[in-house]
Amino acid sequence: MTLKRLWYTFRLYTIRGSAARAAYIRRQHVYGAIGENCTIQKRKVPLYANLIRLGNNVHIASNVSFLTHDVTHLVFNNLDEFKAVGEVQERIGCIEIGNNVFIGSGTHILYDTKIGSNVIIGTCSVVTKDIPDNSIVAGVPARVIGTFDDYVKNM
Repeated sequence: MTLKRLWYTFRLYTIRGSAARAAYIRRQHVYGAIGENCTIQKRKVPLYANLIRLGNNVHIASNVSFLTHDVTHLVFNNLDEFKAVGEVQERIGCIEIGNNVFIGSGTHILYDTKIGSNVIIGTCSVVTKDIPDNSIVAGVPARVIGTFDDYVKNM
C-alpha cells in the first residue's frame, strides 16, 4: 500500500459519517470523480482508486469492494506454458457508476463495469458486467431482477 493510499485510508477511519467521508474523497480527489449528495460507508481506499467514477446521489453501504484489477497474471507468469509465450499483464479497468444508485452491503464490483443510473444493487451481489439504467440487480453474479420504476411504484 502506498503511503498516500495508507494515509487516505487512515483518514477515512477517523471521519465520522458517510457523507463526510464522501466529501473528503471528493476534496482530496481520491477517486477519479465523485458527484454530489453521495455517501460512502467503506473506509478502505482501493488500489487504483482513480479508476472509480461516481455520479450524483450514489450511496454505498458497508463492506463494498471495488476491484479495479486482478492478480491472475501472477499465477500465469509462473506457469511454464506462459513463460514461453511472454509475460501476462495485470488486468486493470474502470468502474463507472451513474446517478441515483444504491449499492448494498458486501457487494463486489469488478473492473471494466459500468453501472447505469437509477439502479439498486442487492446485498452481497457480485457485479461482473455492465448494469443497464433503471434496474434492480442481485445475486452472484448479479442479474436484473426488476426495474427501478416498479420499485418506486411499490413503495
